[in-house]
Amino acid sequence: MPKLDFDIITLGHGSGGLLTNKLLDSGVFHLFDNKHLQQRHDGAMLTLEGKTAFTTDSFVISPIFFPDSNIGELAVNGTVNDLAMCGAIPQYLSLSFILEEGLKMTEFWEILVSIKSAAEQANVQIVTGDTKVVEKGKGDKIFINTTGIGHLHAKADIAPSNVQPGDKIIVSDSIATHGVAIMSVREGLEFESELKSDTRGLGHMVSILLDTFGEDIHLLKDPTRGGVATVLNEIARDRNLGIEILQKNLPLQNEVSALCEILGLDPLYVANEGIFIAVVSDAISEEVVEKLQSMEYGANASIIGEVTKNHPKQVVLTSAIGGKRIVNMLAGEQLPRIC
Repeated sequence: MPKLDFDIITLGHGSGGLLTNKLLDSGVFHLFDNKHLQQRHDGAMLTLEGKTAFTTDSFVISPIFFPDSNIGELAVNGTVNDLAMCGAIPQYLSLSFILEEGLKMTEFWEILVSIKSAAEQANVQIVTGDTKVVEKGKGDKIFINTTGIGHLHAKADIAPSNVQPGDKIIVSDSIATHGVAIMSVREGLEFESELKSDTRGLGHMVSILLDTFGEDIHLLKDPTRGGVATVLNEIARDRNLGIEILQKNLPLQNEVSALCEILGLDPLYVANEGIFIAVVSDAISEEVVEKLQSMEYGANASIIGEVTKNHPKQVVLTSAIGGKRIVNMLAGEQLPRIC
């Protein structure tokens, strides 16, 4: 960490004057150095080719540090993953901070370093941004807003309209890990093996799938807020089709399952930050699972269900003992501030 004149963020760091420039020079511009950012213009001038995906997101997680990660890494990965779900290869990010007066400089620096690492792993450049400071008590240490841009993969044709009866639904890895890891920190619950957030960039995995299977990948979704249940309900609603899933096929870590029981949570509604749902042609579904299971972050990939003409706009789960129940969309906020 570079030597700074202050131990904490002050209102002066959001003034746009000397303190703001010192903060940016010693941190942001130094860490995220690239030709676009060093122009220090009011915006970035980029050259884009072909179809382009564009997304924006905001991150207000509490606590801002959690097992093996923090809000900075989450912000990069979350935005990169939104682009990947469009079938895009991420290229550029904007990064805006709302800092609360009193935030420790050491904490801010740790978040910046995590942002740099996540951006490098995703092969994206941070090309523009902004910093504001609010009075103590009017924020929650740090909020982050991002915007992402990427060009579409040549073989990508990903849209809800492509989903057809008979398509298989695949989840790329274990569900509910992120939300439960956050809750374990809040509630002071501990396990013999420490739970960690699953936050990670998914662009590389998606690119490999598109290279291999192309247009047979009909739809991709990352089940963040609202979890798997909400994403599946959105698909069923948008296509006026039904979805059937099998409880026994849901990949779920033992520690996650145990904590969900303790807290009274349904893992289908718990947020994720490092998995995706793929709706694919039945003909390639087994191959997709095999391909995912060969990747670092897809060991627990599984076909969890299929699309059907039955019960339009509804998601039906078959339990481990053969019973059936309707899985509705999340009606309220099951977990506060986890994304």
